[in-house]
Amino acid sequence: MNIRDYIEDKKKKKQYEQFSADKYVKLFEKDSKTFETIMTYYECALMEAETKFKVLNAEFELTREYSPIETIKSRLKTIESLVAKSHLYNVKPTFEDIQDKIEDVAGIRVICGFPEDIYTVADCFLQQDDITLIDCKDYIKNPKPNGYRSLHLIVSLPIFLEHEKRDMKVEVQLRTIAMDFWASLEHKLKYKKELPADINDRLVEELTECANSSAELDMRMQHVRRQIEGGTSHIDDAVDLQQWM
Repeated sequence: MNIRDYIEDKKKKKQYEQFSADKYVKLFEKDSKTFETIMTYYECALMEAETKFKVLNAEFELTREYSPIETIKSRLKTIESLVAKSHLYNVKPTFEDIQDKIEDVAGIRVICGFPEDIYTVADCFLQQDDITLIDCKDYIKNPKPNGYRSLHLIVSLPIFLEHEKRDMKVEVQLRTIAMDFWASLEHKLKYKKELPADINDRLVEELTECANSSAELDMRMQHVRRQIEGGTSHIDDAVDLQQWM
């Protein structure tokens, strides 16, 4: 949704007043052309990243018995989400600061079959000479307290425009199917504000247990796969992604 459609939608829902005074919405509305241009650049960066993973997937299917990539999803932050994160990080209401401080405006999620596949795919992606790793957070080896698991990479990659080349940031999340299923459910709970506190606390605790159970299942299934293939690789021997930083 572009900024004009966003404003019109808020007006129809009689919600515009609470957003119109926001310093970031004012920025986007005042210079809507720049805002839409920047978001288009992020969209182009997503297409570049998605193409790279699709190419890897095609090669995996050609050279292996199976591809470690199950699905590839991409998204741009909504205006609401961009405004909320700008407030959260106390970003200056300038396009330069927004691009500098918010690293997940463009996001791509790669779902893999097994935990060790995540590191294989990430390594192949980062080996490409036009990809620069800015930051890496491994929530698989170091899960969040609530049980969240995923490998997060912030990368920079070039997009080629009519008269210039621009480097754009993209967040890449790599998860197993089980990790993605759990994260989707946890996300829904996070935004269920009307739940009574005692029920919410109980569900949070149960979700943490589910995260641990699904992680154990991931490793058991990975062990089964290794036995079938006769392999001996281990997740602890995975490539150190810090080498790409």
